[in-house]
Amino acid sequence: MNTRPPTRWTPQPHGVWTGLALGAALGIAATFLGEVRATPGLLLGLLGVGALAGLFRPLRLGLTAGMGAAALLTAFCLLTPVLRGPLSALIVSQPPVKADAIVVLGGGVRCGTDALSGSSFSRLMRGLELWQAGYAPILTVSEQSGLIGEKDCPKISVLQNAQIAALYGKNEPPTLTLSNVTTTRDEAARVRDLARQRGWTRVLLVTSPWHSRRAQALFRGYGVTAVSVPSQETGFDLTLPTPGDRLAALQVLLYEGLSRVKAALGGTPER
Repeated sequence: MNTRPPTRWTPQPHGVWTGLALGAALGIAATFLGEVRATPGLLLGLLGVGALAGLFRPLRLGLTAGMGAAALLTAFCLLTPVLRGPLSALIVSQPPVKADAIVVLGGGVRCGTDALSGSSFSRLMRGLELWQAGYAPILTVSEQSGLIGEKDCPKISVLQNAQIAALYGKNEPPTLTLSNVTTTRDEAARVRDLARQRGWTRVLLVTSPWHSRRAQALFRGYGVTAVSVPSQETGFDLTLPTPGDRLAALQVLLYEGLSRVKAALGGTPER
């Protein structure tokens, strides 16, 4: 009986287990480093890709080599301050000037405790600081759409307005809510419409430092003159003195990179 000798592309069932392990590792990396939502579909898809690659030796070796290189690169980023340059390139910080409104971009909310995330709180405090200093007479806050967070998660705008009321009482600043927003692009579109309705010519744009350059570019793309006055960074030290700070910086760099890729491909960037 004639049998063909095995080739490089002969399926090797024993390699499936290696492939599954690589797929699981991909899922963990995508979820943790890239801040991708860990949906069952995503994780099952990556497991399937890993299992398929494990069947064929060239694909298995290529996937293993790629993940090894990514692990070495990640270690290099965590052990050295090499990310300082790329991180600083994301930041636009300008002196505040007189404007028509202060736009406080949405950050996040802790659904389980009904509390603002550190970024949301920091952005709000920066906006209120600018208002109290007299740079603009009105603030905007954002109400996230139902596509963000859990079903019963409180709205960022509700929590921020409650915080404003607690701080200022009857002397609180006038506040407008940008309703039903999913992305920064949505916020830019809402502010553009308000600017046309109210005759605004310039706004102060408040967001996290690493989000400031992309946010300003989006607002300018919608015809809104936006001066970037970012809030303090609460998640990590921007000078990256420790591996923990560098890991957080790596996360936001990947997040911002993915947002730009999605925008270039015609998709909707994440917040």
